[in-house]
Amino acid sequence: METYILILFFIIGAIMGSFYHVVATRLSNDESIIKPGSHCPKCNHFLSWYENIPIISYILLKGKCKKCHSKIPISYWVVEVVTGLLFSACYHSFGLSVELLIALVFVSSLIIVIVSDIEYMIILDEVLIASSLIIILIYIFGVSLEEAAYHIYAGIGAFIAMYALKILGDKAFKKESLGGGDIKLMFLFGLVLGFPMSICTIFLATFIAFPVAILILFSNKENIIPFGPFLSMAAILLLVSKFSLTDI
Repeated sequence: METYILILFFIIGAIMGSFYHVVATRLSNDESIIKPGSHCPKCNHFLSWYENIPIISYILLKGKCKKCHSKIPISYWVVEVVTGLLFSACYHSFGLSVELLIALVFVSSLIIVIVSDIEYMIILDEVLIASSLIIILIYIFGVSLEEAAYHIYAGIGAFIAMYALKILGDKAFKKESLGGGDIKLMFLFGLVLGFPMSICTIFLATFIAFPVAILILFSNKENIIPFGPFLSMAAILLLVSKFSLTDI
């Protein structure tokens, strides 16, 4: 039975992942997430239902539009698979619980953050605000008002800590060291992970980003590395693993 539930969560996650990529792409370009329906951005061919099946359609279409044969970005397929895996991982870690609802909202918002920041260097305020409000409401009605207050304070503390780090970084490097989106993202981290673990995401994200930074340094490219995706990856790892400083 457990295996069937994990598969169900994977399927739901894959479906949602397809939607999250659309949300990230359209909101980043100031487009409606409702209209028009799914279509090829090159030839505007509207996708039929069998062209819009998460994971499977990409494989059947061989990664190309059925009409104009332009390449479909592999990121769509990757996001669908990863979101499916993360939904299953969240269920495996938290079971059917209030914590699972919070984890799914958290992971969903960070999938959108990763896509929008990698592709457009934008962390969408709408996503951060909506997910934060939903999580706060889950705490209030699913746990207690006191628990909600505690996590809100943790979010504020994480936000302030990241803002202070930005000020220090700006002075040290004589240029902008962190984007505003990264700072706002920390409120969401504190809200879900608590203050100590949200600070841990900064160190873990730096560790994850280090190899990428080295590669860019040796390639002599002037690429700007968005930090939001690495922060999000670190936060997801800490959430799903249920790591705590008390485990050390």
